[in-house]
Amino acid sequence: MIDVAKARAETPGIEHQAFFYNSGAGLMPRPVLDALHEHLDLEARIGGYAAEEAAAPKLQATYESIARMLNCSTDEVAVVENATVAWCQAFYGLAQDMQPGDNVITVVAEYASNFIALLQTVKRRGIEIVVAPNDASGQVDVAALEALIDDRTKLIAVTHVPTSGGLVTPAAEVGKVARRHGAPYLLDACQSAGQMPLDVQELGCDFLSATGRKFLRGPRGTGFLYASKAIMERHEPPVLDLHSAEWVAPDRYEMAATARRYENWENYIAGKVGLGVAVDYALSLGLENIQERNRLLADDLRERLDMIPGVTVRDAGVDRCAIVSFSHDRYKPEEVMQRLADQGIAIGNSAPGSTRLDFEARHLPDLCRASVHYLNTEDEIAMLASAVAGL
Repeated sequence: MIDVAKARAETPGIEHQAFFYNSGAGLMPRPVLDALHEHLDLEARIGGYAAEEAAAPKLQATYESIARMLNCSTDEVAVVENATVAWCQAFYGLAQDMQPGDNVITVVAEYASNFIALLQTVKRRGIEIVVAPNDASGQVDVAALEALIDDRTKLIAVTHVPTSGGLVTPAAEVGKVARRHGAPYLLDACQSAGQMPLDVQELGCDFLSATGRKFLRGPRGTGFLYASKAIMERHEPPVLDLHSAEWVAPDRYEMAATARRYENWENYIAGKVGLGVAVDYALSLGLENIQERNRLLADDLRERLDMIPGVTVRDAGVDRCAIVSFSHDRYKPEEVMQRLADQGIAIGNSAPGSTRLDFEARHLPDLCRASVHYLNTEDEIAMLASAVAGL
């Protein structure tokens, strides 16, 4: 289904390490690297403006590729600097119309950057944050979330895959609830883009934010926002410039009719080209195939780690993905990371500040975070587990 040997041959970074840090920043494949280098070389030869004009077909192709991945129109896609910019353009556009007493419903596994924005809006606008409880499996209780919605609810904001573990939030079920109640729905797909299919029609979200650098294996400094045509009819981003809007009279401007209203004029053109190539690379393998292989690899790793004395796998939820979180009774994550790095194995970590409500609710220690991807091998899974056992 996936030619793993070919994918590894096209990934220079895999040559000298067993790489399990895709939840931080994935390893770019050769086609993405080539696209970046080619455009930067072109900029060096003819200048940035001329190079951007020459790259116009490639830039348009990036929008088309993202739209194909998300099952939406190219007019509903904005390419921005990162997932945080994407999320904030959506959220703060809604927040500027919120009044004291209005509320935003979110989840226990919500990401720190998003929750900080909610807290800032509590301070600025007097809104309330309502956190939907988890069910017995550790994922959001969708029925309980629905019961929290009232006429003051101005947004449902959900992280699809939390940074702290392998949980996959039942985002499509939340989408059905949001549609029933006519509540705007913002889905943070930063960790899910590139490791599983993302069909915005099935997910039922009004906005979806994501990055290019993680499981999509694209360049850093790239991200994108999906904004539905329906939500754009009544939504204005908090930041506009001469790219996202036109100054049509001394006292008047008109926003772009498409999701370009969420972009700004100056952006990373080489990265934008590279992002499109990264999306095409993932689509060529098939996101369903990627998801299936990642699940097999992650389940294998969880089983191996479960058998190691002193190691506890910490992933919650019914549906689990490529991120495997675990703790060690004797070693802090930083120590585990360093000792594995000395053996040529790259993993990450996750601290309470990234998903504080989840950490506190489950009384979690700091966590090790090993995020597999389709180009990992079964031998590398065994190597990682053996190295942890050998600590």
